[in-house]
Amino acid sequence: MAEVEVYPAIYAMPDEEHENLHIEIELPGVEKENIRLRMHEDIRYVGSYAVCCPVDYEQARAEFRNGLLIIDVPYKKPQVRGREIPVA
Repeated sequence: MAEVEVYPAIYAMPDEEHENLHIEIELPGVEKENIRLRMHEDIRYVGSYAVCCPVDYEQARAEFRNGLLIIDVPYKKPQVRGREIPVA
């Protein structure tokens, strides 16, 4: 079988509690057996997604269903929530 290059859409955002980084990667047509997922702290690779804040990648959880790879990984430190600023 020929090798296929996939350029997935990647969405990353904190969860509602701001305790975990939630990542969704669209992989239509990709079989679960063909996915290799690695996480490294503070390392960037071509074709990967670099996260903004330190995360505990050893506690990461991943699930693949219907062409969507869902990854949740806790932040090492709780994220500071912003505060509302009145606009004059």
